[in-house]
Parts: sequence; C-alpha cells; structure tokens
Amino acid sequence: MKKIHIKRIFLFAALSFLGAGCSEDFLDKAPNDLITKENFYKTEDDFKAATAPLYNRVWFDFNDKFYYGLGDGRSYNLYAPYSDYIYPFADLTETGLTGPLVSAWGSLYNVVQQSNNVIIGIEASNVDTAVKNKYIAEARFMRGTAYWYLASLWGNVIISTDPGVLVKNPVVNTNPTKDVYEFAIRDLEFAAKFLPENAPQTGRLTRYSAFGMLSRLYLSVAGLSDNPNSGTRSQSYLDLAKKAAEKAIADGPYRMLVNYADLFEVDNNNNLESMFALQWVPFGGYGVNNTQQAYFALSSDITGDDAAWGYWTRASNNVLYEYEPKDKRRQATWMADDDHYSTINAANGGYTVDHANTFVNVKKGVVGSTKDNSKITRQNSSLNTYMLRLGEVLLNYAEAALGNNANTTDANALTFVNLLRKRAGLDPKTSLTYEDIRHERRVELCMEGQYWYDLVRRSYYKQQEVINYVTGQSRGIIVPITYAAATNTVSVDATRDNSTRPVGAIDASIFLMPYPESEVIQNPLLSQAPVPYDFKEAKITDLFN
Repeated sequence: MKKIHIKRIFLFAALSFLGAGCSEDFLDKAPNDLITKENFYKTEDDFKAATAPLYNRVWFDFNDKFYYGLGDGRSYNLYAPYSDYIYPFADLTETGLTGPLVSAWGSLYNVVQQSNNVIIGIEASNVDTAVKNKYIAEARFMRGTAYWYLASLWGNVIISTDPGVLVKNPVVNTNPTKDVYEFAIRDLEFAAKFLPENAPQTGRLTRYSAFGMLSRLYLSVAGLSDNPNSGTRSQSYLDLAKKAAEKAIADGPYRMLVNYADLFEVDNNNNLESMFALQWVPFGGYGVNNTQQAYFALSSDITGDDAAWGYWTRASNNVLYEYEPKDKRRQATWMADDDHYSTINAANGGYTVDHANTFVNVKKGVVGSTKDNSKITRQNSSLNTYMLRLGEVLLNYAEAALGNNANTTDANALTFVNLLRKRAGLDPKTSLTYEDIRHERRVELCMEGQYWYDLVRRSYYKQQEVINYVTGQSRGIIVPITYAAATNTVSVDATRDNSTRPVGAIDASIFLMPYPESEVIQNPLLSQAPVPYDFKEAKITDLFN
C-alpha cells in the first residue's frame, strides 16, 4: 500500500511550483530548471505561471477516481462490484487504507499547499497590489474549495497557511469543522472581492465563479449546528446563499447551453455554463490528463484502444428510477441498450449501444476515440472536469429560497429550476418542495461528483432522515431489472433471482470519512479533539453592498 505522509505532501507542494514554466496558453507548461524562488514572482506572467498548475496537476489524484467514486459511488448513483475504487464507497466499507481516499486526502492538501506557496510568493513580490490581489484571489479560491471538500468529507482537519510550518512539525491538532468551513468561506469571499470581472484567459476564474462557489458553501454551513437533527437551517446563511447565487447568475457572464449533452463534449470545454473546471491538457502526460473515460467506457469500440474498463461500471437501479420518461439528461449521462451517439465512432455513422437491456453504463465523461477528436488520446479524454457550473448555482438559489419551508413559489427559484427542466424536455413546476429540488440536483448533476455532498449537507440538520434515505436505497440487494431506453423505464425482472452484497453499517458514522491510516500513524493528534482556529484576518463585510 502506497503511503503518503503529511510531511511528504507538504514538502511536495512546497517544491512543485519550481517545475512550471509559462507560455501563451496557460496550460501549456514546459519544465524550466532555471526557475527558483529568488528569480520568480517578479511579473504578472510569473503569477500566471504559478497559478496554472492549480487548474489540473494538484487535483489529479482527486479527479482520477475519487471525484466520482465518492461523489457518485457513495451516493449510489454508481454501482461497480469489481472496481475497488468505487465499491468500497458504494458499499459503505471504506477504511483508512482505501486507495482513492488516501490519494484524495493527499491531492486536496497538495491544492492547499500549492495555493499557500503561490500566496506567500505573490505577497512578497514588488508588483502592484491590485495585480497581486487578482492572483492571490485565484489561489485562495482553490484553497477554499479544497477546504470545502476536506470539511465535507473529514470534518475536523488541519488548517494550514504555510507549508513550511508543517514540514518542520507535522504533529499538530486539527481544527473544528465549523472553523474549517469559515476558513473556506473567507477564502472564497476574498476571491469574490478581488478576482476579475472577466476571465483574463479562457478557463480561468472570475469573481462570479467565486460567488457561485460561495452559494454552495453558505448552503453547507446553513445547516451546521451542535444538533444534527435540529430540522432547521440558519436563515442568515440561507439569505447569503441566495444573494451569492443571484450575483453569479444575474451579473456573471455565464449562460446555459441549449443542449444538455453538449456540456460533455471535448470541443465545448470552457463553454458559457462552465464556472470552474479542471483543465486537462490534450496530449498531456500523467498528472495533467483526464483518465476518467478509461474507467467508464464499456468497450474498446468506443475508445479505439484497450483503455476501456467500464463494462461493469454501471448505473445503480436506484438512480435509474429517478429519471422521468422524457428526461433527455438520462441518455447524456448513462448509456442504455439501443442508445445512439452520433459523436462517437462518427466516421461510421455513430455508435449504438448493443448489449442486454439488463444494465446501463456510464456515458458522461465518455467522448470517443482519437478518430472522433484528435485531442483524445489513450487514458486522456481531454474533457474538462466540472467543479462548478451554472446548473448547480441555479439549484443552489432554489434550495436557499426554499429554506426551512415545506414549499416555495419564489419566482426566481421556479424560473431557474424550470430552465433546467425545459432543456431536459420536461414539464415545468408550479411550486417546489425539498423533494423536487433533491431530484433535480441528482439528475442534473449526476456523475459530476456532487450528490453525496448534497446528502452530507442535509445530514447536518436532518441526519436521521438521510440515514433512513440511505437505508432505503437497499444497496445490499441487487434486484435484476430490464431497462427501456426510449422511455427511461425500469422493470423488475422476476425471472432472475436477487443477489446480495455485504454493506457496512448505516448510521451517523457514514457522514465522515476515516483519516488515512498512514497519516494517523505519523500524526496521532488527528484522532484527538480539535483546537479552535485563531482567525487573524478581518472578515470581508461589503460583498453584497
């Protein structure tokens, strides 16, 4: 088992910027052995070079398997009985030795510490303060997003602003969940204040990206209290979530695409709906490539090579029941028997799924072969990974508008949800309940690594309800089905017997991941009570003035 110790993580991050150069394309990086701390951070171009790896390399181990294994596997959108990067999460049996979990911890802390190095380097620069703040804001957006994941997954974690401190002494206390969230929020608030109105280069962040991410963070914190079954959320944080979402939607440059499926084509990377996406490099080597297609593609007929390992990576029965008969999002997300895709094997008229109608495979993230698009190569789809897009922010607004009420007829909330439903070919809603919004989130963002975090957010104030919901997914019983692609209809196949799988205990413990075992060995304080974080920076209070 590969061990990744805290000290090694922080040391890697402390040194990793030394291998990055810069060119006209901010992702086209070449090694430059002449870069040192002494001659770097002298110009805005240096800042651009330093922040470029924050869009891919440091997130690689998070994206490779954990993004969907946790976000969709653990929420039981995804079922893969023979993939050890998915079934421990889907079966609720992960441990501190589960490979993708260990890798994700390391990746998220690499994001934190690479961001810290950028912030420290830029702060010490003599470049104009206004220019410096733009790139510090970019790094703080990344750090804040990483800490949102860390808080959502592990709760109490170590807040760090200087990798050098932890390299010297990695045995330190964690900080409490509420402080980690507050730290993340302050990072994103700084980003919303100082990031530019418009992206300086295609794919880079804007201040409206930060407002969109803030809407997510405010929603998370709204339900957090000492009572996980309080049944209510903080109205002040719900109001902030609404304001942040509205700011991103109304003032930002982001707009919905007409066709949902177009969101997931390589040539539509950095489209108008994309607010923050990981930027993978066409023809890029290990660490800047998007490997997901290799794990999802059901056949080499799709990829044109042997990297197609997704035959047993399938939609759970549970998620298939969510799709309404006319919902176009299903075919863009899942491949069922008889589905046709014109952009895959395009030279021969497209690709038609031809297997038994007893299972459904992954489509989202599956884009074809290099013959379909020269940017696609073996184990590199070149498809951006969505970390935040407009569809989510529309739903964040709706959830915040619903708040603690049983239903809402908020005009904006209805408009936003119905925009998504209209694009999906569905009838509009005239009022919204939590169940309506939960359903829309699940199908709109399915296989985008989000649904488990929706359940965690709900567990902060309605924990027993979520426990009952997960129990009701019947993960341990595999019921044979047939699936009609034309009508998105699931039927139980009574001619075949059910099978069973062992599933972990379903109780309050499922909402926190175990710390990687190697980290606990190196830092026993991970298992001890957290220590409050000392916030020294004044909180920004004029974002919505």
